[in-house]
Amino acid sequence: MDKNFNPDKQHTLVAPISISGTGLHTGITVDMTLKPANPGFGFQFQRLDLPGTPAIKADCDLVTDTSRGTTLEQNDVKVSTVEHVLAALVGMGVDNCLIEINGPEIPIIDGSSGPFVEIIQEIGVLEQDASKAWYTIDTNISFYDEKKRVEMTALPATNYEITTLIDFNSPVLGTQHASLKSMKEFEVEIAPCRTFCFLHELEMLIDNNLIKGGDINNAIVIVDKPVTEDEMGRLAKAFGRSHVSVKTEGYLNNLELRFPNEPARHKLLDVVGDLALIGYPIKAHIIANRPGHSSNVEFAKRIKQYIKKNKHTKNIPVYDPNQSPVYTLEQIEKTLPHRYPFLLVDKIIELTDNSIVGIKNVTFNEFFFQGHFPGNPVMPGVLQIEALAQTGGILCINAMPEGSYDTYFLKVDNCKFKQKVIPGDTMILKMELIEPIRRGICVMRGSVYVGNKLCTEGEFTAQLVKRT
Repeated sequence: MDKNFNPDKQHTLVAPISISGTGLHTGITVDMTLKPANPGFGFQFQRLDLPGTPAIKADCDLVTDTSRGTTLEQNDVKVSTVEHVLAALVGMGVDNCLIEINGPEIPIIDGSSGPFVEIIQEIGVLEQDASKAWYTIDTNISFYDEKKRVEMTALPATNYEITTLIDFNSPVLGTQHASLKSMKEFEVEIAPCRTFCFLHELEMLIDNNLIKGGDINNAIVIVDKPVTEDEMGRLAKAFGRSHVSVKTEGYLNNLELRFPNEPARHKLLDVVGDLALIGYPIKAHIIANRPGHSSNVEFAKRIKQYIKKNKHTKNIPVYDPNQSPVYTLEQIEKTLPHRYPFLLVDKIIELTDNSIVGIKNVTFNEFFFQGHFPGNPVMPGVLQIEALAQTGGILCINAMPEGSYDTYFLKVDNCKFKQKVIPGDTMILKMELIEPIRRGICVMRGSVYVGNKLCTEGEFTAQLVKRT
């Protein structure tokens, strides 16, 4: 991922790019093309080999099978083994992509996301003129499968990070864990990690003709029991090889492991791909203990339901009192002309080119509570608007060339008051540019939050005037 990559913008591919390979389970050779898509498109798979070339959205509610990978199905249209290409797209920061295929299954290639990451790198990722709406959670979301002993939890966080733990009671694998602190690490640390299975599972699949595209080089086969010469001969025949053997570590005739904990890292890769089916980019710390496709998808559904129920909370700024301010009160006084009792911003905690977040601690000692209202103190709505205006003034002034400026508000539109603000509340004041500043005119959207509750919102137009 490029060091100048902006995670708060949507991205697509620079141009179409193709790759071909065999489906692991169907054995059918498939051509796949990743194509650029417009902002808000998300991920969609299109079956070019079917009449009308139907498309199916990457959505956890459309998953119908997780027995050997993740399968999407809608109106009798199926696409199987979608998780590795979805993981590659998410890992490379792509938000919008049309995935065209001329068969029922994504090619397995080497069993990892590496080949897909390589072609995405080859063509490049394009920043789009659209903001990326991250969704945060303010409570733990958990999923537990007692039968499979799977436990998955999403914890509130300011980033998207994942920790996986696996324990198959296998002397070869032991207990393993893997972690991804940032998606910037995905390309190197996670993408090359291949899928794995146990020899007893492989034999069952071969007996039932369920891995027609299987090859020794597209999966790590773990041998956790003694193998007879007859079984070796049968495996060699199934893979079209003259000979297969068991390495001393307990891996079948395979390449060296790319990482000591490659199986745990691949499980993490699967979590990235399956959670792409939520359909919303999230900020959370995912802890997945013994994850699998079925659990991943059920967990994705829980997170999706939570987001849909709490959609109004997207992009709510999080206030950490321990965080050092971007602007202290003293710096605010150097920027704004306001003073007591009319300076209504205590500090600035976030500031970018197009947004700002300020804090106002509301106490019973505010001068206006003497008359608004005795016995029922409520912060006047017009002063909440003024607090937003002052916060927006800092955003606008910060965007201007060197010099001293004042902001004068020209109008406020679509103002709504949804919740009372009372003594003891901490107002989180967020202002975002709706359009670039032109000829000193700023158009902004403002929101007042207390915790995760939206109290006040409106649209502001202001003019910047240079001090003489």
